[in-house]
Amino acid sequence: MRASLRPTSSSKYDTPDAKARVAKAIEQLRPAFAERLSVGASVREQHGRGEAFAQGYPPDAVIWPLSTAEVSHVVKVCNELRVPVIAFGAGTSLEGHVSAPYGGICLDLARMNQVLEVRDDDGDCVVQPGITREELNAQLRDTGFYFPIDPGANASIGGMIATRASGTNTIRYGTIAQNVMALEVVLANGEIIRCGNRARKSSAGYDLVRLFTGSEGTLGIVTEVTLRLHGQPEAVGSSVCSFPDLRGAVDTVMELIQIGAPVSRLELLDELQVRACNAYSKLSLPEQPTLFMEFMGTEAAVTEQFERAVDVVKSHGAAGLEWAFDEQRRAALWKARHAAYFAARALRPATDCIVADVCVPISHLADCVAKARAEIDAEGLVAPILGHVGDGNFHVLFLIDPNNDDERARMDRVYDSMIETAHRVGGTCTGEHGIGMGKRDKLLAEFGPSVVELMRKVKDAWDPNGILNPGKVFDLQ
Repeated sequence: MRASLRPTSSSKYDTPDAKARVAKAIEQLRPAFAERLSVGASVREQHGRGEAFAQGYPPDAVIWPLSTAEVSHVVKVCNELRVPVIAFGAGTSLEGHVSAPYGGICLDLARMNQVLEVRDDDGDCVVQPGITREELNAQLRDTGFYFPIDPGANASIGGMIATRASGTNTIRYGTIAQNVMALEVVLANGEIIRCGNRARKSSAGYDLVRLFTGSEGTLGIVTEVTLRLHGQPEAVGSSVCSFPDLRGAVDTVMELIQIGAPVSRLELLDELQVRACNAYSKLSLPEQPTLFMEFMGTEAAVTEQFERAVDVVKSHGAAGLEWAFDEQRRAALWKARHAAYFAARALRPATDCIVADVCVPISHLADCVAKARAEIDAEGLVAPILGHVGDGNFHVLFLIDPNNDDERARMDRVYDSMIETAHRVGGTCTGEHGIGMGKRDKLLAEFGPSVVELMRKVKDAWDPNGILNPGKVFDLQ
């Protein structure tokens, strides 16, 4: 079963004076933030959940800081009073990361959204954490550079760092972890530190940038980021091809990787997800397992790669490739892919959507996807499959009646089986969504108690009062 989202009743935040401490923190912070501090119920509810979980826990107040100094001020006050602090980006996370199960102060970083510097000669930039990836690329458009990490949702850069995001371009550009060079971070005591540098490599000490990347707001709050940028390609070509069965599509992915095809995106939609996208995005794709592919380079190079890809897809049962350099057509296709979550939800309105996320070695991908599909169907569930299969990461979007306990139990059986299978073949319980509140038990299953305890010791050393996003990654002790 997945970890409960309910707070542990023994929490140190569940004490008679907890509300008094929160009230005192709000009282101390209100003069500095005035109208940028809200205790309104609707605002707090909005900040109490991310994208996927219907159940959320609102904070006691929401603050919109404008600077690193203001973030530091809030954290210092909250640390002195032992009040939880939860950083909030765009609210697109899927494992309950931004929920406030123990109350406290939510720091909404959306107004810290500036591009502070772009260094053309070095191909990097400095940004604040609240800027979204789409906003960043809009501002970079005339520089010849872009930031390619694309998790699908228009997530904030800070949120992407918190969950170690990746997405559709991972096969070419890696995850955000490979594209973050330096960070400014506010620690749990309010101290401001900088780690990393602008050099393309370093062997100086512990790699704290990578430790903060994926820490889900439990070790510090990122307030400034230096990112590696990439040159905008001369030509981009997208293609779509449909297969008579799921295995043919996955085997195509494996062969394209094995022959070294310079593909930048390889996305899989099963037939149910294609049906949902057709209805939601007004497409007319064959309702079969479908690959979305993209190549980048010179126009001649992209054309050559598509010609090679045609032979591969045909050998695995596809009739051929529909492809184009046309920006309008490409944009429509990828818009449909990015809207897949909402398209899936429209298949069964008024249900909860639980987004499963596992990642496996490429050689096991076909078997793992096929096994998941068979178990979903055997349990009689409505759950399309899609994923960034170029790196072995696939998702199942379970559409579950919130009032049907039996349906939830059937989903748990399938999801648990997916994760057990991933672990058995050397994979992970989460390729990009993170642990949050939803997969705390799966982290233990993946690494065992000794490794998880080592992680907990890092958390305790850096945040001895446990104020930074408590209840995420670990259960409270």
